[in-house]
Amino acid sequence: MDISTKNAEAPPPLSPPTEAEQKRAARGATRPGDRIFLGLSRGSGIFLLVIMAAIAVFLSYRSVLAISKDETSFLTTFEWNPTAAEPSFGIAVLVYGTVISSIIAMVIAVPIAVGIALFITHYAPRRLGGTIAYVIDLLAAVPSIVYGLWGALVLVPHMSGLYGWLDDYFGWTGILDWQGGAPRSLFTVGILLAIMILPIITNVSREVFRQAPLMHQEAALALGATRWEVIRMSVLPFGRSGVISASMLGLGRALGETMAVATVLSPSFEINASLLDPGGGTFAQNIASKFSEASEMGRDALIASGLVLFVITLLVNGAARLIIARRAEYSGANA
Repeated sequence: MDISTKNAEAPPPLSPPTEAEQKRAARGATRPGDRIFLGLSRGSGIFLLVIMAAIAVFLSYRSVLAISKDETSFLTTFEWNPTAAEPSFGIAVLVYGTVISSIIAMVIAVPIAVGIALFITHYAPRRLGGTIAYVIDLLAAVPSIVYGLWGALVLVPHMSGLYGWLDDYFGWTGILDWQGGAPRSLFTVGILLAIMILPIITNVSREVFRQAPLMHQEAALALGATRWEVIRMSVLPFGRSGVISASMLGLGRALGETMAVATVLSPSFEINASLLDPGGGTFAQNIASKFSEASEMGRDALIASGLVLFVITLLVNGAARLIIARRAEYSGANA
């Protein structure tokens, strides 16, 4: 076969795509199914934004109605009496209780959850790791009211020993001074919340650590690194953003937990110097305990406090996104 015959049998060159085809390819919707999926996903995102905006508008409207009738400072008052002749309701105690109990929960839960996740993924035998992961998943499915009943009937009666020990060794700080009252305090609430958010942080962190590049770990081992050095240099940097996201999910539940806190805490509208003294309150607990018997004015006041909790949650998530964005280049997620 000569060269002319070969050239005659060769397929004609493909024509370059038209401008319209290039635009459709750039949008990623060249087929009917792609266009339908693109429309559904875009509509879902817009629908979510509409729901968030509707919640914000509703909370803001009802909050303005309540705050306009408040005779005191909404942010600094230590009293909650919206049915008085001169309505007075403040969120100072609620802000303090919500933030402090959530911080205690995070300080306890995050290190334990990360340790459990690392043990399951890098230390435990597969069968043992699978059993522990199954138990952790079961803890995530326990209803809040069950945690609350367990906290009130089991945790609270057994906290006296820990409170006494903290008072003996750290009571001089004033923060952990115990006067012998019932251990229905923000510290007990923080411990209960830590148990409740532990499965969330553990499960998400576990899945993130499993995605750590195996080649990076094998390279570190080949260079003589120990298992802990492999985790410190390869696994933890890769999973840092995931751990932060998991922690924010747990913090979101801690901030909004209602029934468990209402069952364990002995609420009062005062701020105690010691975390071990009974009293305090949280936004969710206050709304749950007072909403059913509140008047129209009282409900508007509770909705106003809910708006503050809504804003706090948005700020926390926004801060988490900023941290993740700053750490992304070091996390290994783009490797």
